[in-house]
This record gives sequence, structure tokens and C-alpha cells, in this order.
Amino acid sequence: MHHMARKIVIILLSAAFLAGIAGCSTMKGLGQDIKKGGQSLENSAERHGG
Repeated sequence: MHHMARKIVIILLSAAFLAGIAGCSTMKGLGQDIKKGGQSLENSAERHGG
């Protein structure tokens, strides 16, 4: 039974690790999108004398 518990813990930790990696990737993409939006606003303000 001890061996089975160890397998379950490893599986759960692996799943948590993969979810964390996916979350970081998503947040990085969101940050890049926000940055691009900010650059677009800045460029528009510069074109219109803002």
C-alpha cells in the first residue's frame, strides 16, 4: 500500500507542476498582449498630439 501512495503523490505533484507551467505561459502571453495594447495607445497619442 505504501508503494501505491507514493505513486499517487508523484502523479498529483506532476499534475500540479504541469498546471503551474501552463499558468505561467498564459500569464506571459497576457502580459505581452497588454504591452502591445499599451504601445498602440502610446503610438496613437503621439500621432494625435497627445
